[in-house]
Amino acid sequence: MKGSEFNMKKPRQILLCEAGLRCEAREGFVLILVITAMAIIGLEMYVLTGGANTMLFQSDTAYLEACERNLVTSGLAWAKQNIRNKSRETFEKTVELDVSKMPSNAGFRSKPAVGGIRGSTLIVTISIPTGEEPQAQISARVSRGRRTFRGDGKYKIRL
Repeated sequence: MKGSEFNMKKPRQILLCEAGLRCEAREGFVLILVITAMAIIGLEMYVLTGGANTMLFQSDTAYLEACERNLVTSGLAWAKQNIRNKSRETFEKTVELDVSKMPSNAGFRSKPAVGGIRGSTLIVTISIPTGEEPQAQISARVSRGRRTFRGDGKYKIRL
């Protein structure tokens, strides 16, 4: 009896052997299959994460560029309004405009306007050279995280 106890096969193996199929044990197959599937999923996650980081970087860049353009446009509108009103007290002076109250998503109707483009400044200097069109020197700076976009330019104001 003792010898037959050691040679006993598992019920599944007995059925496979009786059906004429291979009789060797397949005990490690499922483990190897699971490890291979996890490795493939890990590789896919690595590839997709890299693509997501690239898209996040590009969307941040587009956001900063749009905010910078909006600040420059707002500065030009402010300068044009002061020139039309002939507000001489703002001419030849550097004025830092408060952009904390400007909505950060002014063009988008899906979300309510939330206060302020964070980390931004807008500096405007209006000059009127004799015999020429008025000019505005505009310096806009926008930050998000560790990235900062800065735009400086001199613009002629046509009335």
